[in-house]
Amino acid sequence: MKKATKWDASEYLETEADVAAYLKAALEDGDTSVVAAALGDIARAKGMTQLAKETGITRDGLYKALSPTGNPSFDTVQKVVKALGLRLDVATSA
Repeated sequence: MKKATKWDASEYLETEADVAAYLKAALEDGDTSVVAAALGDIARAKGMTQLAKETGITRDGLYKALSPTGNPSFDTVQKVVKALGLRLDVATSA
């Protein structure tokens, strides 16, 4: 019997375009847990230790906040987005 391996999105987020498309899809989903988990995937792809240093949030705190069951504050989201070199943008819906 073959054993399935766990799929980890962070292993496939190699370019800025990959990251942008992934986060955009999560934001369009509208579920805050999906957005938090997507930010967690992006953070793991970029390096959680470095992100912790840049945000001033502990690695454990980041893992907890950016998990599918996490509930990060907006302050945490802002710090993470900025440290990842990303920007949240607002646009009117068509």
